[in-house]
Amino acid sequence: MDFDDVILGRRSIRGYKPDPVPRALIEEILTLAMRAPSSMNTQPWNFYVITGEPLDRIRKGNTERNLAGVPHSREFRTGEAFAGVHRERQIGVAKQLFGAMGIAREDTAARQDWVLRGFRQFDAPVCIIVTYDKVLAGSDDTPFDCGAVTNCLVNAAWSRGLGCVINSQGIMQSPVVREHAQIPDDQVIMKSIALGWPDDSFPANAVVSERKSVAEAAVFRGFGD
Repeated sequence: MDFDDVILGRRSIRGYKPDPVPRALIEEILTLAMRAPSSMNTQPWNFYVITGEPLDRIRKGNTERNLAGVPHSREFRTGEAFAGVHRERQIGVAKQLFGAMGIAREDTAARQDWVLRGFRQFDAPVCIIVTYDKVLAGSDDTPFDCGAVTNCLVNAAWSRGLGCVINSQGIMQSPVVREHAQIPDDQVIMKSIALGWPDDSFPANAVVSERKSVAEAAVFRGFGD
């Protein structure tokens, strides 16, 4: 694909075919992703690529603990809940997704099932856990750098016909993730990425989230206007 086609065409995928993803293809995608810039070339990121039985154990433990009311234990979390225009955008994309899936506002069972899909990594055949070195905890550059590599990863995957969705639901029960992904204590679990072949028949996959315009986001100075 051309670069513009990747950027403009990519969307978050929440429904996947069960087909496995070859390890060699994932390694190819990671090789591209790790060309992302990082502060002074620190490259703080690491990836735990999970499939098969270990991923099934994570799904099961994550779901069971959340349904049992076990408090969330995300290891990387800053700030308060979204408010104002950011909350409005969060609600907006939720409305797009629920509309596509035919989930009515009063349908609590369907809404609960949707939440559980997130805990199960949207039933994708692969989950990539993004971590960073604990010695860098508190660095303002490290989360920025991990965001950069994650952006490159999902776009590289899209360019090869794979879909992703970046989410935090799959790592809300970090002890489960750490145990079954065998993540050592010197790593901070930051994000998870569901990855696989998109199921084009899954309605939510057609949703393209609304974006604010350049006019809303950018301020130009010194351009003579």
